[in-house]
Amino acid sequence: MRLLWMIAGVLGILLAHAGLLSYMGQPLACECGLALWYGGPALDPQNSQQFADWYSLSHLIHGILFYALLTLLFPRLPLGVRILGAMTLEMSWELFENTDMVINHYRQQALAEGYSGDSVLNSVGDVFSAGIGAFFASRSRVWVSIMLVIALELFALYMIRDNLTLNIVQFIHPIDALNAWQAGK
Repeated sequence: MRLLWMIAGVLGILLAHAGLLSYMGQPLACECGLALWYGGPALDPQNSQQFADWYSLSHLIHGILFYALLTLLFPRLPLGVRILGAMTLEMSWELFENTDMVINHYRQQALAEGYSGDSVLNSVGDVFSAGIGAFFASRSRVWVSIMLVIALELFALYMIRDNLTLNIVQFIHPIDALNAWQAGK
């Protein structure tokens, strides 16, 4: 019975998120067609438009971190509530990330020139990725989750010259030298 409630909760969060993003004016999907994965360069227009992309790794990390935060703050919350809570926190971030203010701020970074926000499909995939990250954290030892976060950060850095850490640094205080390196200059 708990599994059915969990599935219903996940579907409810994803549907509510899709509806809110649509209401905000984000496109449902990429005009170029649908794909489950986009693995091309960060500057390509398909980035942040398909269900999953290199930035999905960051959203897995979000799920791990949000789950850890909820576990630290509310250790007695049931497992399912912590996972749904992590997904809800991710949904809140995704809604904020797709406001004009944040989109315009991102455009100042080398890897986000021309960025128009996430498609609904991509953003739903990001929230789903956070749920997977939270579920992984709930089933792993803390050190395994920490090692996964480090591995995902290094892998994304190698593949696209970007990761969650650099994204946060560049969002808070853009560094010209880092912009140049990310752009391959």
